[in-house]
Amino acid sequence: MTVAATHSAQAQDRRNVQEPVPPTQVCAVLSADDAPSAKVGQAKLQAALDGCRTGQAVRLTPSRTKAVFASGPIEMRAGVVLWLDAGAVLAAEPDPRLYDLGDGRCGLINNAGGGCRPFLNFHKANGAGLMGDGTIDGQGGAVMIGKAETWWALASRAQVEGREQNVPRLVQIDSSNNITVYRITLRNAPNVHIAMNKVQGVTVWGVTINTPADARNTDGIDPGAAMDVTIARTFISTGDDDIAIKAGDNGATRHVSILDIHIYSGHGLSIGSETNSGVSDVLVRNVTIDGAVSGLRIKSDPSRGGLVQAVRYENVCVRGSRRPIDFDTRYDPRAQGTKIPVYSNIVLRQVAGEGGRLVMHGYDAAHPLGVSLDGVRFVDNATWDVVNTQAIVMAGGVTPPIGAPAAAWSAVNGPNCKALWTPFPGDTAVQSH
Repeated sequence: MTVAATHSAQAQDRRNVQEPVPPTQVCAVLSADDAPSAKVGQAKLQAALDGCRTGQAVRLTPSRTKAVFASGPIEMRAGVVLWLDAGAVLAAEPDPRLYDLGDGRCGLINNAGGGCRPFLNFHKANGAGLMGDGTIDGQGGAVMIGKAETWWALASRAQVEGREQNVPRLVQIDSSNNITVYRITLRNAPNVHIAMNKVQGVTVWGVTINTPADARNTDGIDPGAAMDVTIARTFISTGDDDIAIKAGDNGATRHVSILDIHIYSGHGLSIGSETNSGVSDVLVRNVTIDGAVSGLRIKSDPSRGGLVQAVRYENVCVRGSRRPIDFDTRYDPRAQGTKIPVYSNIVLRQVAGEGGRLVMHGYDAAHPLGVSLDGVRFVDNATWDVVNTQAIVMAGGVTPPIGAPAAAWSAVNGPNCKALWTPFPGDTAVQSH
């Protein structure tokens, strides 16, 4: 069964996206025995990728006695796929010196951040991919070599000190087109699991992302300055935004499809907080959010705001969330500036959930939030918190009515949530992580 994005050129990825197909040609096979140390593993893996031709794959496989292939940071190559067999683990060596950009900042706290290379870097790597049934482990919870704390502990300490941590992202996709991430498991990223910048045509399909709920800044997937992105059939449990669609100074993000995914711990399915270059044409369909702090979230403020429009949420179920709907134009109430956030043409159709605070905050009367609600159903103690919002209630209705106390939930014109709930891979019951 496949998910195809073909019925409209608006509010979604414009490509005809089908389930990816693994490469049939393998240029090199490396086993875990080929990485007796991270330095050796890094050199062998990089040489294998550098020696591949377009359309070929480097394959990592476990040996009879060893599963973990240890490595330092790797540069992906255009047209080349890194394939991990089931049972194989590609582990990011927790040594700040390997990721340092040359000025000794990686593994430290300062006022700037950004001092580390990513573990897997797709830079001008058109047509490259990351596939297989194996695991990439960022080892964010391992004590850094030469240090006394983990990457995550460093990030937590930076927050307490009001400064920035210098830690590596797990996968960075930058200035690249037609990238595929398929079936792989990503876990324990020191920072963001998959970050995108200046990309067009990215497919993330059948991926599992799993990192503890208290691991700071471990976003799942962050499309930024991105066009034509599909995220499908994916499970995400993290310590920050499970998905965060961004549009900072590097450009707009448009034509994004988020289809048939399941979110657990984290901060929810977000747009923002950087929206100053504009976000538009986003489709979210057949999604469950189970235990995230926020559910469907749009966040920005006047220091980094812009136009967010043509966003459509369809067939979404939320439970265990404090703010199942969280559309806020004053994400940082102290922020100052002239980049006013404006959210318009936001559609919620067949969206249901439990209790919680349902937030829709437009910026002011001159910049209201524009939203349409059709078959929106919440229960228990759900309460609307609506300011500077122009809400249109469609034929499917809203429960509880905006401005009224919570009422009994009705399944009429709402999604079939029972059919959508899915356990996190490996669990016997749906639960928060």
